[in-house]
Amino acid sequence: MFPLVFSPGPANIVFAASGVKQGVKKSIPLIIGVNLVFVVYSLIIGFGFGEFLKHYPDVIFVVQLLGVIYITYLTYKFIRPQKHKQINGEKTYTFVDGVILQMLNPKGLSMLFLMFSVLLDGSFNQIQQVIYLVIMLAVLNISTHFIWVAAGSSIAQWVSNPKVEQLLNYFFAVSLLLVAVWLLLPLDF
Repeated sequence: MFPLVFSPGPANIVFAASGVKQGVKKSIPLIIGVNLVFVVYSLIIGFGFGEFLKHYPDVIFVVQLLGVIYITYLTYKFIRPQKHKQINGEKTYTFVDGVILQMLNPKGLSMLFLMFSVLLDGSFNQIQQVIYLVIMLAVLNISTHFIWVAAGSSIAQWVSNPKVEQLLNYFFAVSLLLVAVWLLLPLDF
């Protein structure tokens, strides 16, 4: 699962950006929000709701579409003027952002369907397997998410020029828009 969890997707791009804008410590609520939803989704899919969703692809499409809309909104958060953020004293990415981001993240759902379809073994206790896989995936996710935030935070130490910071924001924004376009492609479960 490591290549899937570590690869750039909506959450990892936002984690890197959060590291740049907020640093590691202030990004912890975002990490908690994403991972709380990921654990809940993992349990739900692991215990059979994934089979239900396979029969209702329209539900997955709605989540996919809402995810694209939310990712587009996050893209806007990257490129809006800096003065606006400073005047309002607004936190850039919060626990709620993490919850919404992961709830509407089709890449996350795809990974869970893949994990359980490949790694669940019918000859063993399903409850134990699901709990074990969820715990192992949570450890992998949290570790990986901290790596993305720390990488972003490291980049921030090099970025003191406002023009370079703005270019970095545009890079993250374009990356998220590319992910949003990718998410519009059909998912096959």
